[in-house]
Amino acid sequence: MSALIHLARRISLIPVVVACVALFALMVMTFCDVILRSVFNNPIEAATELTRILMAVLVFSVLPVISVTNGHIAVDLADGIFNKLRLARLRDALIHILSGVMLYWPVNRVWVLADRAREYGDVTEYLGIPTFYVGWFITLAVAASAVALVVTGLLYLFAPQYLSESAQ
Repeated sequence: MSALIHLARRISLIPVVVACVALFALMVMTFCDVILRSVFNNPIEAATELTRILMAVLVFSVLPVISVTNGHIAVDLADGIFNKLRLARLRDALIHILSGVMLYWPVNRVWVLADRAREYGDVTEYLGIPTFYVGWFITLAVAASAVALVVTGLLYLFAPQYLSESAQ
């Protein structure tokens, strides 16, 4: 089991690297766009659509990692009560499992919309990139988040020792 957890932690670096590459590409493109616009009065025409695509890649590629590592904003108003009653682990497990299950709806809807965009032949305005690729990427990332959340919730219930950083 610990080998599987170790493998999952290694694999979780892939979306982070994808997000880093997207952020770097976005930064370089923005820099070049500003220089070309200011110096030569000739901006990158496709900058807007590239920004949209890269932002989608950036946000959704790290969604599984952020979800599992509790990187979301959280309000801890009731933590004292759960800690006092020793229900924090059960609360965390239920939140992870229910969140993962609820992600079925967005996965399904984005898949349907991406498939519709594929059928209609929707492409971006300047570069002609098919928009369904972004939809499929978002679907894959949200589905990975759902699976990761459910697995994390089950680990909270049945093997919480594998969730600590020292269990590497």
